[in-house]
Amino acid sequence: MAHHKSAKKRIRQTERRTEVNRARVSRIRTFVKKVELAITSGDSAAAQAALKDAQPELMKGAQAGVLHKNTASRKVSRLCARVKDMKPLA
Repeated sequence: MAHHKSAKKRIRQTERRTEVNRARVSRIRTFVKKVELAITSGDSAAAQAALKDAQPELMKGAQAGVLHKNTASRKVSRLCARVKDMKPLA
């Protein structure tokens, strides 16, 4: 257990940041999952709409530091490729 005032403050800050970062990562996973569900269902329009929402969310996560920049770019790239390969319904 911390004894110094500064160490106690650091513990409080870390707990707060951890909570925020967990929420960010969870939000990113939710958006990615929506894209993957749309892809598996075969709905091209829904997949494109979900991808349009997921892309900025991934990049915000990279900017915030919860994801590495290249990791976010790779995930966006792979999702884009999967959506692009889908057959249009019409």
